Amino acid sequence: MESLRMIENWPVPNAATAVVRASDGAVLGTHGPQDHLFPLASVTKLLTSYAVLVAVEEGVFELDDPAGPEGSTVRHLLAHTSGLAFDEHRAMATPGTRRLYSNAGFDVLADALTKASGISFADYAAEAVFTPLGMRATLINTAHRSPAGAGGLSTVADLARFAAELQAPRLLDPATVQAATREVAYPGLSGVLPGYGHRRPNDWGLGFEIRGDKSPHWTGTTSSPATFGHFGQSGTFLWVDPTAGAACIALTDRDFGPWSAEAWPAFTDAVLAEL
Repeated sequence: MESLRMIENWPVPNAATAVVRASDGAVLGTHGPQDHLFPLASVTKLLTSYAVLVAVEEGVFELDDPAGPEGSTVRHLLAHTSGLAFDEHRAMATPGTRRLYSNAGFDVLADALTKASGISFADYAAEAVFTPLGMRATLINTAHRSPAGAGGLSTVADLARFAAELQAPRLLDPATVQAATREVAYPGLSGVLPGYGHRRPNDWGLGFEIRGDKSPHWTGTTSSPATFGHFGQSGTFLWVDPTAGAACIALTDRDFGPWSAEAWPAFTDAVLAEL
């Protein structure tokens, strides 16, 4: 895909990208070093969420089990509606009333899974998600870093396998993935989309941001409202556009900023035009 060569013009030391087709998980195109290990930042939340959903299906705990501040559940934490602050284990709102994007909430999620399963979160994620999908280079280091973002490392090649799973699930019931990625959890809630300011509504599924009608946005101007995924502060993103029938991964090693807010939508529009 010629559009993928646009990453050569990004002001970053290293970048890599791939596009994955929904129908069969085929990689339609790649550019850049596919096996280079990049820090994922908040793209890690997609992997954390998937591990949590596997745990739910395995009966480790349930979405409506208590977790986090009083009145909060696993579901609230996944949907950023637990009321926890951005980076503090401090309640700022009643659960279910505001969309407060919370790294702390994902720390609590990992702790809850560890407590319920008796397995460290990093090991559970590896056994439940990474190993079955052949994501050999991917890891979430929770020893000194957060499962919300800073602890995640992966490659485009590994995330292409994950993107194929998101579009044709094998590890989860497709209905579970549909609910997590296509159904807004706690509809109508407003909140801050990191890097873009307040959005009303700020639609989110269970761990997956849903694009909806947000504008401007880190995806493209031609991305469908059904597009879901996440971007990371380390200059990374993964989106799935069900209408286009494809997913795209881009990893870099320069922090998100004005360069990415400008480059990413044009890149996504070019990719979608080529599909």
